[in-house]
This record gives sequence, structure tokens and C-alpha cells, in this order.
Amino acid sequence: MLFDKVKAFVVLLDGAGAGSEPVFSGGQAVAGRVLLELAGPVRVSSLKLRARGRAHVHWTESRSAGSSTAYTQSYSERVEVVSHRATLLAPGTGETTTLPPGRHEFPFSFQLPPTLVTSFEGKHGSVRYCIKATLHRPWVPARRTRKVFTVIEPVDINTPALLAPQAGAREKIARSWYSNHGLVSLSAKIDRKGYTPGEVIPVFAEIDNGSTRPVLPRAAVVQTQTFMARGARKQKRTVVASLSGEPVGPGRRVLWQGRALRIPPVGPSILHCRVLHVDYALKVCVDIPGSSKLLLELPLVIGTIPLHPFGSRSSSVGSHASFLMDWGLGVLPERPEAPPEYSEVVPDEEVAAMEQSLLPLLQDPDVSMEGPFFAYIQEFRYRPPPLYSEEDPNPPSEARRPRCMTC
Repeated sequence: MLFDKVKAFVVLLDGAGAGSEPVFSGGQAVAGRVLLELAGPVRVSSLKLRARGRAHVHWTESRSAGSSTAYTQSYSERVEVVSHRATLLAPGTGETTTLPPGRHEFPFSFQLPPTLVTSFEGKHGSVRYCIKATLHRPWVPARRTRKVFTVIEPVDINTPALLAPQAGAREKIARSWYSNHGLVSLSAKIDRKGYTPGEVIPVFAEIDNGSTRPVLPRAAVVQTQTFMARGARKQKRTVVASLSGEPVGPGRRVLWQGRALRIPPVGPSILHCRVLHVDYALKVCVDIPGSSKLLLELPLVIGTIPLHPFGSRSSSVGSHASFLMDWGLGVLPERPEAPPEYSEVVPDEEVAAMEQSLLPLLQDPDVSMEGPFFAYIQEFRYRPPPLYSEEDPNPPSEARRPRCMTC
């Protein structure tokens, strides 16, 4: 064979655009086609397709077996999350078919499992999904092509557990050379546990410096990658966002009333994989000169479905109100007052002016007083607005669900 007659052999996914690729989640169907372009007639034994999703971790550690003996311990683990096989072209056992020159397309489709793990690339592990096509020809090495696709498992932060406020408090005695310099205390709180990339975390904190030295408060969002294999663990921590406050002098107390900390574009939390986890936390710390830092950690979950503006508004508003009450930053409103009387809102002079403006219309012989417009005026003209204690005279039927005024 002087040259290869296969000009193009690629896997294409439906829904892919110019410069963009489709993103999938658990339970969805993956559809596409294998494109084969030939420069001349080619004998083909089979065309097979395989889709695979795998979570894999691997790292090594150096260990010592004695004073002069050292060895390397390897840790590795993998989990198959997607496995699909299909034959797109098979003439028969031991048989071949000849494809004419030109463009040939072989469609395929398969269903993803209902629960998957988000695609991930880390230092000691990864979660990857790909589709591989293999072209078998007689007396010729097999030709292979592969297509990587992305899976993002949805994480909805509109749940009671992720809408609950997170708070904590720590204190530490500042020591250096066996002498005490006073007590430093730290308390911090955020309005919820779940956030999405691009959101701002308002950090509420109280730093009380009872020591004799100035201290420096800081806050950061930290990503922790945990890899697990053969009963061992390997972790990697990365600061993805941070802020620093002003130094707090001796004997002073400082309040953070919602210091803004924006979450950058990061991957979502991975919590349900057997070999790797991706967790987030808000760490608020106080640097104490001459002593170890005072650290407070609040758990975070980075999701993919942002906070719903209506569906979770009542719960989020309620938790936010109690949140502000706990920190003395707001008060709950008192019982609303009844609406004012009609005479208090519309003075008698305005009523007289309205009557004069309607007088030419009433003197018109073509205008009848029997119309629904004048019936409405006569019935509701001097009636005051209803009190809050009155019931609705026309309650909605059971079949019709009343709409919320905030929806």
C-alpha cells in the first residue's frame, strides 16, 4: 500500500457548534456520528465504538525500611462510571465489506447513567469521559480516533441544607517564650453554605484583640482535593480567593459587616466519588505575632444551579433576617398598621372637584346612568378600603391555586 486511503476519521457529537462542545449530565443521551472519508475503495472488517468514563487516582510516596534502605510506595485506584460498547459496521464473522470512496457517516447514541461524577483534572487524579472509534481492516493496523466530552453533574444550592447559615467561634491565648500576652477571640458567620462561581460571599466577623500586640485578620476560600487509594489519602489545598483586613490594635475590637469575597470561576464540589473529593471552605484566620494563627473554618459547597430568585426567596429571606438579628444588624418589623380611612387619603376638596368634572358628562342626554361604569362609581365611590381583618368575599376555588405576590 503506497498511501493510506483514509483521509478523515473523526467522532462528532450532536449539538457541537463552532468553537464549543456540548456538556452532558447524568441520565442524558449522547448522540453523534463517526465520520469516515475515503480517497479510494477500502475493505473494512468492522467499525466499533466504545464510550468510557473513569475516575482515576495515582501518587507515590518515598518510605524508609531502615537506616540505609529506601523504597517508593505507589498508590493507584480507578472506578468505571461509564462503559458502553457498540458495533457500527460488521459484515460478519471473518467477512469484509468494501466501502466506496467518498464520505461515510455512522450514527450512534447511548444513554448515560443517572448519576455521574463531574469531569475533573487534578494533580494526583482525574475524571475523564471519552468516546473511541476503532476501524479494523484486513492486513492493516487498526485505525483509532477518540473524542473527549465533558460531564457536569448538577449541584443545586436551593436546598435547606445549603441555604442554612454557617457560623463558628474560636479563641486563643497569645503566647511567646512561655509568657501570655492576652486572649484573642474570633467569631465569623456567612448567610448560607451553598454558592456558585461569580457570587460574592458577605463575611461577617468579630475580632477581639485582648493581647498586647496588633493582630491581622484574613479570610480565604480554599479548595481541597482529596485522593483515596488502598486505604491511604493524599490532599492538595489551593487558595482560590482571599482578602485581608486592617490590623487590629491591642485592646481593640473590630467588626466585619459583610466584607465581600468573590468566588472566581472554579469547578463545582465533588462529594460522591469513591476515589476523589473536591471540597471548599471559607477560612477566617487571625495572624498573631510570635504565636500560631487563630483559624476558623466554615464549610462551603460550590454548586452549578444558582440561587433561585423566587422559589427559595422566603427561606433565604427568613434565614437572612435571623442572621442579621443574631449579629445585631437589623430588627424585625412590627405588626403592620391597618390602611388609612378613605377620608384621610382623599380630602373633601378633591371629592368636590371630581363631582364638578363629572357634571358635564352627567348632563349629556346621550349618556345613560344604567351603564356598568356608573354602577361601579355609585357602589364604590364612598366605600373605605377593606380592613386587614376582613375575609375575602370571593375566595379562590380549590382547583385554582392562589398565586404568591412575590412569584
